[in-house]
Amino acid sequence: MAKLHYVSVMSVDGYIGDGHYDWSTPAEGSVAFITEVMRPIGTYLYGRKNFETMSFWETPDLANIGAEHQDFVRVWQSAEKIVYSKSLKSVTTRKTRLENDFDVQKIREMKISSAKDLCIGGPTLATQALCNNLVDEIHLFVVPTTIGNGIPVIPVLPKDIVLKLELIEERRFSEGWVYLRYRIQT
Repeated sequence: MAKLHYVSVMSVDGYIGDGHYDWSTPAEGSVAFITEVMRPIGTYLYGRKNFETMSFWETPDLANIGAEHQDFVRVWQSAEKIVYSKSLKSVTTRKTRLENDFDVQKIREMKISSAKDLCIGGPTLATQALCNNLVDEIHLFVVPTTIGNGIPVIPVLPKDIVLKLELIEERRFSEGWVYLRYRIQT
């Protein structure tokens, strides 16, 4: 059975950006590591905002990015993408389909039938998955800066939802970045 991973970059005060992401440029040496984290992913599940941010990787100027970024581009482009949005009418990236609603049962079925793991992007969509016990692991890339606002990487969950996390991996990068990988205990 495939796992569902929630992967996010976050500020040390717990936010992702809300339209500006200049603070979250990967630290030196971390792009290759991020690519290895993402390599096992066969399908990305995105909300509209996260998809619009990530769709940059469909057509980057390869001549102006380093080899580490080029490898990330290949990994990202090779995966399937599902975008959940009521406002988008079409998508412009390959291997991408548009769904109006996040269907919990369909995600469960994808986890059972998929040969490769899945990744959910964006805290709003991830919250739906977390509330329905779909997420197996949370991967956080913590950037040593505060941004003071934005969207919490894990928005406030209902009182009856308590996540018990087991730290299974950690790594430090230059510029104070830290990678934390948690398994959700059931």
